[in-house]
Amino acid sequence: TLGTQTDYRDGEAQTDPYSPEYIVRSGSVPEILTIATLTWGRGLPAGQAEMEIIDRIWEKHAWEAALPPMDSPSNVAKRLKMMEAMERKEWAYREEEIDKLQKVQMEVFKKLLQRREENQNELDAMCLYNHWQNHQKAKEEKIRKIQCDCALMLRKLIAKRKNWMGKLERRDIIKEYNDFSSQIYAPLSRIGFFPDNSSDYYVVKNFYLNTVAGLCELEKSVQHSVSQLKIKAPKPKSTITKTGYIRRSGRLEAVLAQVHQ
Repeated sequence: TLGTQTDYRDGEAQTDPYSPEYIVRSGSVPEILTIATLTWGRGLPAGQAEMEIIDRIWEKHAWEAALPPMDSPSNVAKRLKMMEAMERKEWAYREEEIDKLQKVQMEVFKKLLQRREENQNELDAMCLYNHWQNHQKAKEEKIRKIQCDCALMLRKLIAKRKNWMGKLERRDIIKEYNDFSSQIYAPLSRIGFFPDNSSDYYVVKNFYLNTVAGLCELEKSVQHSVSQLKIKAPKPKSTITKTGYIRRSGRLEAVLAQVHQ
């Protein structure tokens, strides 16, 4: 009435059924020995095919019991006729089994061929995609080279157009420094000048300015009077003399104040 639930399934702990030894008595043929070739995992537990085999064995036993005795020529002829009919039936059954096996093999072959064709199609698609990618890269590289060559030829044509007379011109330094778009002020990177490469050259890196400890040490070394700034307000300049005469530097301010009033 009680059950125990374990961590393991019964199928994992179950072993193959035990088959004890047996002794066949003399003169007896047990029917169970006709299916002695069936073992656990190979025919047992019995399925539809095994049940058909057992039914055929029973039919064969009934047929053997129905055979007439060989005591007369008529019984012998009847027995031969029955045996020929049974042999034809056995051959028909074997042919049917062979057809079933061939159909199963054909289905297996079809699945294998279909799987191989799918794998081959995947490989072909991958190869085509790789070829297409390679062609695209070559096309982009060719287009980039054509664009570079076009820009180079355009620059050459522009330079040749400037000097269309073919005269040799010396460098005019004054003109270059007077033109703020010249190579002196704005050099181009395509001729090998990169202004950002040496941007860190003029950066001041100081221990007292870049670190907190340096700032603290610098603050300690500075006198206290430096940190306490005292700003004196400038005195306004007097533009009127003691005699009441307005100086020349203050005449404009006096006129502006009068206009404002």
